[in-house]
Amino acid sequence: MKIRILRQFLFPLMDSKSVRSDFPIYTHTPNLVYLDSTATTLKPQVVIDEIDRYYSTYSANVFRGIYEISEEATAEYEKAREVVASFIGAVDTSEVIFTRNTTESLNVIAYGLGRQICDVKSEIVVSMAEHHSNFVPWQQLASESGGTFKVVEVNSDGIVPLHEKKTAEQIITKNTKIVALFYASNVLGSVNPIKEIVKTIKSINPDTIVVVDAAQAVSSVPIQVNDLGCDFLAFSGHKALGPTGIGVLWGKRALLEQMYPFQYGGEMISEVTVQGTKFAPLPHKFEAGTPHIAGAIGLSAALKYIQKLGLGTIKKHTQKITEYTLELLRENPRITVLGPEDSAKRIGIVSFVHKKIHPHDLSQILAKHNVCIRAGHHCAMPLHRSMGVIASARASFYIYTTKKDIDTFIDAINDAEKILL
Repeated sequence: MKIRILRQFLFPLMDSKSVRSDFPIYTHTPNLVYLDSTATTLKPQVVIDEIDRYYSTYSANVFRGIYEISEEATAEYEKAREVVASFIGAVDTSEVIFTRNTTESLNVIAYGLGRQICDVKSEIVVSMAEHHSNFVPWQQLASESGGTFKVVEVNSDGIVPLHEKKTAEQIITKNTKIVALFYASNVLGSVNPIKEIVKTIKSINPDTIVVVDAAQAVSSVPIQVNDLGCDFLAFSGHKALGPTGIGVLWGKRALLEQMYPFQYGGEMISEVTVQGTKFAPLPHKFEAGTPHIAGAIGLSAALKYIQKLGLGTIKKHTQKITEYTLELLRENPRITVLGPEDSAKRIGIVSFVHKKIHPHDLSQILAKHNVCIRAGHHCAMPLHRSMGVIASARASFYIYTTKKDIDTFIDAINDAEKILL
């Protein structure tokens, strides 16, 4: 009881009432306890408004018209690219490619570059904790090329220890073509020291391509791609308060120019003749067909909203929420928390296993309390198998998560135990 009173006293970091008023879903569902932000974040009104403004006032295709609303659509679409570039510290906006999501971004790399550079001698490295989107494409590439697929276990803090020179020297060789790693784990919440990992890998083999899946990190961790030193970075808009169906692939210009296009069609063409085709320069080489114009514009509004709040403020809030959640869950002897013990080593994700209740049963009962969590393997089956669990329950938090949400979550777990045990 004393701990809970102390937490309540220390807790106010953000004006939760003010922040939640920015999210119309709480007006429609005032009792909603949304603890599934890792799957997708809620959308603030400013994002919805910008999408609506596009469809309502200048809903035209980009690049193709010399009339006013088409030119406005084109301008707003390219402004969105500039906003994304600034958000991730990319100096060259043409290195920012719009895709559908992180999954497509990673597949673009595997298809467009991986199939050029990998052969039977090649080694491709991933971690055991990767999301299937950053595991399966590389696994399949290794299988198709006849190369070697290496999987690195994470340590007790849930990070890939490739920043340690001794460990890296056992994994990275002159034949290592690609290393693909998460920035933040969608199960463990752990955050990889990407800059140090890249530096260590490049010191052993400067030609190794390092790919970063930043889907979970982009809304919580400040990213400066040129400072990180990685070759590619990918994320999804809907994980960062933006709409679904829009993603980002950032890559170094020289590598993007070397890559094959992932799709062929309109707007990625410079010239077509019967004899052959010349592709458009970056970034349009990779954006065939009509893009998700509204999605890009909505993503721009979302990133501006995050910048206005400040990633530092967001991090402090989610870290306090995470710390409070961990403390309460650990009071229950039947619950085992996965991932780092220290909340400071996590983003706002807490996955756990109940010794007596299956995650799906727990999730179903929590849903009756309007508590939304995720249950299953979270597209990370190899990680769960390596930990010896079939599935886990996952609660994840963001700027709109409150202490009251967590109290309701814990009460719902207690109710599930009364019903099922």
